[in-house]
Amino acid sequence: MTSTTMSLPELQSSETPSALPAVDAIDRAIIVATQGGLPLVARPYHAIAAELQLDPAQVMTRILRMQEIGVIRRLGVVPNHYAIGYRANGMSVWDVPDEWVDQLGESVGSFEFVSHCYRRPRRLPQWPYNLFAMVHGKSRDEVERQVAQIAALLGEHVRSHTILYSTRILKKTGLRLAGQKMAE
Repeated sequence: MTSTTMSLPELQSSETPSALPAVDAIDRAIIVATQGGLPLVARPYHAIAAELQLDPAQVMTRILRMQEIGVIRRLGVVPNHYAIGYRANGMSVWDVPDEWVDQLGESVGSFEFVSHCYRRPRRLPQWPYNLFAMVHGKSRDEVERQVAQIAALLGEHVRSHTILYSTRILKKTGLRLAGQKMAE
């Protein structure tokens, strides 16, 4: 498991985020070194810096800059829900009016038990659902109680909904870059 959202210390380097080029070989090496997760040590950015033979402040500055320019969207935890006891994982799918889906999705996404919530296009007539919310629980009963809370929040906007339960984990990663050594 990786560290939670990054909290980097004050930068002591003369290298400022705006002074760097878009993405270079060092940035790419940092991405490759971190894309599988941060090392589970007290100072993960220092460990990455040592692996890449860089200064830790340079690694942290570059990660911040890549976040600022959108190369890295976020750093966060990717838990294995099954391993921590959440064995009932259900994608709740909702048919709500299109003109309300963004506002309702924001509200649904604020529930602590919803890990992600998003809008998807309908595929009528077979698939009327346009709002998706992933719910995690230790049992299906717990997931159903949580989905009932979502239904209560959505109120009269819900035309129909269902829960699609996970049966196995297929993939828990984002895009991966092929590893390349930095030019020396």
